[in-house]
Amino acid sequence: MTSLIQRSSGLVQRRTEASRTAAADKDRGSGDDDFEPRRRCSGEEQEEQDKGDSKETRLTLMEEVLLLGLKDREVICKSDAPTGDVLLDEALKHVKETQPPETVQSWIELLSGETWNPLKLHYQLRNVRERLAKNLVEKGVLTTEKQNFLLFDMTTHPLTNNNIKQRLIKRVQEAVLEKWVNDPHRMDKRLLALIFLAHSSDVLENAFSPLLDDQYDLAMKRVRQLLDLEPEGESTKTNANELLWAVVAAFTK
Repeated sequence: MTSLIQRSSGLVQRRTEASRTAAADKDRGSGDDDFEPRRRCSGEEQEEQDKGDSKETRLTLMEEVLLLGLKDREVICKSDAPTGDVLLDEALKHVKETQPPETVQSWIELLSGETWNPLKLHYQLRNVRERLAKNLVEKGVLTTEKQNFLLFDMTTHPLTNNNIKQRLIKRVQEAVLEKWVNDPHRMDKRLLALIFLAHSSDVLENAFSPLLDDQYDLAMKRVRQLLDLEPEGESTKTNANELLWAVVAAFTK
């Protein structure tokens, strides 16, 4: 978690980006120290976002985490219907077929290969990064290139559709700035999960580096508020997504 408060070289990058966009940002107004969110018609904004994203470019949560850089409970499959995502379906198949059920923490360790039990190594999801990158290539977000490194060739996946990444960055920024609601249970659950997973993957900083210094500080302050939440307590609140908070507990403990 210390990566959230380490700014070092990123400060130069933010100031460089800020100098390019300072004129455009003047209309935002200085406001008070807390940057009270402006009220907008979220329905219209969502409609505009949907128009910008075709079915071919809608990303899974893990693809978004990759693009930015992504009390123990037992996990039980409530539905074994295929989701259409190969990695998720593979993980759900393991969960469904395993008896007795494993905890959330155990599944994270098993699926990531972080287990010392040789009898459970078959649970590990293989080549996750490469498979996610391939999905993004098929969706037109990345491309595939071969680069020669002396004695061998390496496959790389450069970004080709920067608009999609910029929309993703904007969504993350707005979640903790203009559209901040100061209540995790009122936030979009998918976006909340993205923030936690991006932080755990050390790529959340990438979404905030272009911000002005005061915006950056406020965004980091609000992310810290989310990270300091007690998942056990949050999971008991009305209409809480218990599984989401169990995963958060596993990643932030």
